[in-house]
Amino acid sequence: MNLWCKDIAPSSELRKWFDHRAERFAAFSEEYRQELEGDQADLLELQPYLQAGPVSLIYAARDSAINHARVLQAWLLLRRFELSSL
Repeated sequence: MNLWCKDIAPSSELRKWFDHRAERFAAFSEEYRQELEGDQADLLELQPYLQAGPVSLIYAARDSAINHARVLQAWLLLRRFELSSL
């Protein structure tokens, strides 16, 4: 089954500022984590998939290490036990 949770992606403003520049990744990551913390209601849509098994996070960036999917993955893993309470 496929699901596109576009509302949990970084804001357009943040993505444009980041511009996939390595020197901005740390600041981008922090800002994106704050966005995720700010509106967790959108994560309710993702919760059943996370509980059911492996989830693939898709991204369009050329750099596999410096992209929003890596930040989202780490954020989700840190909160894996909290997801059931969303």
